[in-house]
Amino acid sequence: MSSYNDIGIDGALDWPRIRKLMIIGLLAGAMVMAGDMLLGWGVHDASKSGLEGFLSAYVNLSDSRIFWSAMLGMIGIALEGLCFFAVYRLIVQGSRRLAHIYRSGIFGYLIFAACGVHVPCLACVYVYKHLARVSPENALELSWRFGLYFLLPAMILFFIFWGIHSAAQIAAFARGLTPYPRWCWVFCMPVGQGLTMLLKLAPETALRNALTAAWLSIGNMWMMAGLLLTMKLARKREIV
Repeated sequence: MSSYNDIGIDGALDWPRIRKLMIIGLLAGAMVMAGDMLLGWGVHDASKSGLEGFLSAYVNLSDSRIFWSAMLGMIGIALEGLCFFAVYRLIVQGSRRLAHIYRSGIFGYLIFAACGVHVPCLACVYVYKHLARVSPENALELSWRFGLYFLLPAMILFFIFWGIHSAAQIAAFARGLTPYPRWCWVFCMPVGQGLTMLLKLAPETALRNALTAAWLSIGNMWMMAGLLLTMKLARKREIV
């Protein structure tokens, strides 16, 4: 019998609310994925390498695609973060310590992911696209500096909190501190993101690039969909 059964914390889980949050989180992930695919749908210039080669896929993007990618991501990522409290509810009865660590990861995600990382990423694309047209010799350096000053600090903080968030979830599930079977730790963002990035091994196509651009949102959808599909198993094991 799992250690979850021995915690002794009173109160049954509000499964309808948890399910609702997961469904909203899944839909939010789909929204972010749509925005990421708007950005990533294209191919890179094979004659260029490094950062210039990476940014070359975005030179011909319309401003409207950049705008909608930023808008869909900003709204969807905020909703994703709020829906992570479904997982927090699963953890808190089994381990308050891990739940509080997980919650700090949620707060960091909410603070930095949308307006700290996603939107500035789109701003970098916008800056490079227009500089490449009016001053191609300076476009790469100025875009690099823009990203260094206005994107990198938030990106570092985001990945710290994302790591805290993911580690706490994996530890709670793998140690049997939730109603779910231990093997359900695989339904976490890093696993879904890692599986998505395996597409990088395939030949380059616009679809491949669009999907790998959406690796973070696909990771969220993997987590929410997996936990929804296995919820019946968890409810059978719940201590009332």
